[in-house]
Amino acid sequence: MNDSSWGAPAGSGRGGPDQGPVPAGPAHDRHGAPQTRPMPIVPDVPAGGFQDDHGRGAAHPSGPLFRDETPHEHPQEPMPSPTPPPPSGPPSEPRQKKSAGRDLGAAIGVGVGLGVVIIASLFWKPAFVGVLVVAVVVGLWELTSRLQERKAIKAPLVPLAVGGAAMVVAGYLRGAEGAWVAMALTALAVLVWRMTEPPEGYLRDVTAGVFAAFYVPFLATFVALLLAADDGPQRVLTFLLLTVVSDTGAYAIGWRFGKHKLAPRISPGKTREGLVGAVTFAMAAGALCMQFLIDDGVWWQGLVLGLAVAASATLGDLGESMIKRDLGIKDMGTLLPGHGGIMDRLDSLLPTAPVVWLLLALFVGTG
Repeated sequence: MNDSSWGAPAGSGRGGPDQGPVPAGPAHDRHGAPQTRPMPIVPDVPAGGFQDDHGRGAAHPSGPLFRDETPHEHPQEPMPSPTPPPPSGPPSEPRQKKSAGRDLGAAIGVGVGLGVVIIASLFWKPAFVGVLVVAVVVGLWELTSRLQERKAIKAPLVPLAVGGAAMVVAGYLRGAEGAWVAMALTALAVLVWRMTEPPEGYLRDVTAGVFAAFYVPFLATFVALLLAADDGPQRVLTFLLLTVVSDTGAYAIGWRFGKHKLAPRISPGKTREGLVGAVTFAMAAGALCMQFLIDDGVWWQGLVLGLAVAASATLGDLGESMIKRDLGIKDMGTLLPGHGGIMDRLDSLLPTAPVVWLLLALFVGTG
């Protein structure tokens, strides 16, 4: 066997006389044939190169097993099965039933307990005034605490608590005139009390203090005005029943049939269907209460009263929702399991009290 059968002499870089230039890349040896000449220089394999069956690097225009290669091009290496891309969003969960969003058992238990305390205190008017004072003071504490925590607003609690209690008692004993005087003195006390601290933020703090005095104790004073009438316990019970029934109707109908948002930017959970439920339930309860609880009351007056209560309770709930959204909180407190704080229960009651007092005064007098 002569040397020409092996191609060009060592180092020539060309093949035999009948062959063209040897292409760049590794020479594939015949199996079992001895090598008597150096291998041609193989250029560096670029990124994406691959190795042949013998572990030698080989240049390939598209890298190892690119997606554009078919299994027929490399039968010895099966194509990997394509892996589906992971879902872009969180894994879907099975559709669940609507939820109330709170511990329903705790909410019912606390609600029943509060109802028992309130109804029991109505048998002795001074006891109910005491319950009202406690609710006002706790509500002021929750409101001022959240203002300081979330907005660094220091509404003075001491003059607000003392003045708020005085407002409720004055309203019960001296009527609307006593309530107005106590309100004015409370606002003055807030202005003076805040003077003991540096002037920075003075206007902001006293403005919040006067707002708190009006929002919680002054509006609660109208409940004391209702209680002061001869049939005061029945009037207060009517006020409470209509407000609770309105909230219950809104929740029940809205939870079951609600589709159209009432005020999505303020309270996404409230629906127009819920408002219809609140009006319907409150008007029916109002007719019954005026006919059977209020002296000289007529059923049609209860329809008007129920409509007004549904409107004021809804607006009051939306008003506190605006406050909580501005503060960036869900509840005003955690005192009442399943309900939040005292202010989360007073939100619809406070603006409803003057409405009920005014309409009852127009229909049957102040008593």
